Amino acid sequence: MELYNDKWDDKDIASLARILKAISHPARVAIIAMLANGKSLTVTEIYTRLNADQSSVSHHLSILRDRSVLKTNRQGKYIFYSLKDELFLSLITSIADNSGIGSAQEHSATDSAVKQSKKSAVASPA
Repeated sequence: MELYNDKWDDKDIASLARILKAISHPARVAIIAMLANGKSLTVTEIYTRLNADQSSVSHHLSILRDRSVLKTNRQGKYIFYSLKDELFLSLITSIADNSGIGSAQEHSATDSAVKQSKKSAVASPA
Protein backbone atom coordinates (compact mmCIF):
# COMPACT_ATOMS: atom_id res chain seq x y z
CA MET A 1 0.00 0.00 0.00
CA GLU A 2 1.52 3.28 -1.11
CA LEU A 3 1.42 6.32 1.15
CA TYR A 4 0.68 9.50 -0.86
CA ASN A 5 1.38 11.90 1.96
CA ASP A 6 1.70 11.58 5.71
CA LYS A 7 -2.07 10.94 5.99
CA TRP A 8 -3.48 9.09 2.98
CA ASP A 9 -2.85 5.61 1.68
CA ASP A 10 -4.57 3.76 -1.22
CA LYS A 11 -7.65 2.95 0.87
CA ASP A 12 -8.02 6.59 1.96
CA ILE A 13 -7.65 7.84 -1.61
CA ALA A 14 -10.35 5.40 -2.78
CA SER A 15 -12.68 6.54 0.02
CA LEU A 16 -12.14 10.19 -0.87
CA ALA A 17 -12.82 9.46 -4.53
CA ARG A 18 -16.14 7.71 -3.65
CA ILE A 19 -17.26 10.78 -1.68
CA LEU A 20 -16.29 13.16 -4.48
CA LYS A 21 -18.06 10.95 -7.01
CA ALA A 22 -21.19 11.03 -4.84
CA ILE A 23 -21.36 14.83 -4.98
CA SER A 24 -20.45 15.07 -8.67
CA HIS A 25 -24.01 14.98 -10.05
CA PRO A 26 -25.98 18.21 -10.72
CA ALA A 27 -28.99 17.03 -8.72
CA ARG A 28 -26.77 16.14 -5.76
CA VAL A 29 -25.00 19.50 -5.90
CA ALA A 30 -28.45 21.13 -5.88
CA ILE A 31 -29.51 19.04 -2.88
CA ILE A 32 -26.36 20.02 -0.98
CA ALA A 33 -26.99 23.68 -1.81
CA MET A 34 -30.62 23.42 -0.64
CA LEU A 35 -29.48 22.10 2.71
CA ALA A 36 -27.11 25.02 3.36
CA ASN A 37 -27.05 26.82 6.69
CA GLY A 38 -28.36 23.88 8.69
CA LYS A 39 -31.61 23.45 6.76
CA SER A 40 -33.44 20.13 7.04
CA LEU A 41 -35.86 19.10 4.31
CA THR A 42 -38.02 16.07 3.58
CA VAL A 43 -37.76 14.14 0.33
CA THR A 44 -41.06 15.76 -0.75
CA GLU A 45 -39.69 19.26 -0.22
CA ILE A 46 -36.53 18.36 -2.12
CA TYR A 47 -38.17 16.72 -5.15
CA THR A 48 -40.70 19.56 -5.37
CA ARG A 49 -37.93 22.17 -5.46
CA LEU A 50 -35.97 20.15 -8.02
CA ASN A 51 -39.10 19.55 -10.11
CA ALA A 52 -38.05 15.89 -10.31
CA ASP A 53 -39.72 12.59 -9.57
CA GLN A 54 -39.64 11.20 -6.04
CA SER A 55 -37.88 7.94 -6.89
CA SER A 56 -35.00 9.72 -8.60
CA VAL A 57 -34.50 12.14 -5.72
CA SER A 58 -34.71 9.28 -3.20
CA HIS A 59 -31.95 7.52 -5.14
CA HIS A 60 -29.73 10.61 -4.99
CA LEU A 61 -30.45 11.08 -1.28
CA SER A 62 -29.52 7.46 -0.65
CA ILE A 63 -26.17 7.88 -2.38
CA LEU A 64 -25.40 11.05 -0.42
CA ARG A 65 -26.44 9.42 2.84
CA ASP A 66 -24.42 6.25 2.15
CA ARG A 67 -21.30 8.38 1.50
CA SER A 68 -21.82 10.29 4.78
CA VAL A 69 -22.59 13.58 3.05
CA LEU A 70 -26.11 13.70 4.52
CA LYS A 71 -27.61 12.70 7.81
CA THR A 72 -31.24 11.94 8.59
CA ASN A 73 -33.58 12.72 11.44
CA ARG A 74 -36.92 10.95 11.75
CA GLN A 75 -39.77 13.04 13.14
CA GLY A 76 -42.92 10.96 13.23
CA LYS A 77 -43.57 9.64 9.74
CA TYR A 78 -41.19 12.15 8.12
CA ILE A 79 -37.47 11.80 7.50
CA PHE A 80 -35.58 15.07 7.35
CA TYR A 81 -32.30 15.29 5.44
CA SER A 82 -29.52 17.68 6.36
CA LEU A 83 -25.82 18.09 5.67
CA LYS A 84 -23.60 16.06 7.92
CA ASP A 85 -21.03 18.85 7.64
CA GLU A 86 -21.25 22.29 6.00
CA LEU A 87 -17.77 21.66 4.56
CA PHE A 88 -19.40 19.89 1.60
CA LEU A 89 -21.14 23.14 0.67
CA SER A 90 -17.88 25.03 1.27
CA LEU A 91 -16.11 22.68 -1.15
CA ILE A 92 -18.71 23.24 -3.86
CA THR A 93 -18.72 27.00 -3.27
CA SER A 94 -14.93 27.13 -3.42
CA ILE A 95 -14.88 25.23 -6.72
CA ALA A 96 -17.55 27.56 -8.15
CA ASP A 97 -15.72 30.68 -6.98
CA ASN A 98 -12.37 29.52 -8.33
CA SER A 99 -13.94 28.52 -11.65
CA GLY A 100 -15.87 31.75 -12.15
CA ILE A 101 -19.18 29.90 -11.95
CA GLY A 102 -22.02 32.20 -10.98
CA SER A 103 -19.85 35.31 -10.97
CA ALA A 104 -21.83 37.00 -13.75
CA GLN A 105 -25.05 37.09 -11.73
CA GLU A 106 -25.82 37.50 -8.05
CA HIS A 107 -27.58 34.23 -7.14
CA SER A 108 -27.58 32.25 -3.96
CA ALA A 109 -25.88 28.85 -4.10
CA THR A 110 -29.30 27.21 -3.90
CA ASP A 111 -30.79 29.11 -6.85
CA SER A 112 -27.78 28.43 -9.05
CA ALA A 113 -27.59 24.75 -8.20
CA VAL A 114 -31.33 24.21 -8.65
CA LYS A 115 -31.28 25.89 -12.07
CA GLN A 116 -28.32 23.73 -13.14
CA SER A 117 -29.99 20.54 -11.92
CA LYS A 118 -33.11 21.28 -13.98
CA LYS A 119 -30.94 21.42 -17.11
CA SER A 120 -29.42 18.02 -16.40
CA ALA A 121 -30.92 14.58 -16.30
CA VAL A 122 -31.81 14.03 -12.67
CA ALA A 123 -32.11 10.27 -12.89
CA SER A 124 -28.61 9.29 -13.97
CA PRO A 125 -26.91 6.87 -11.53
CA ALA A 126 -23.73 7.44 -9.53
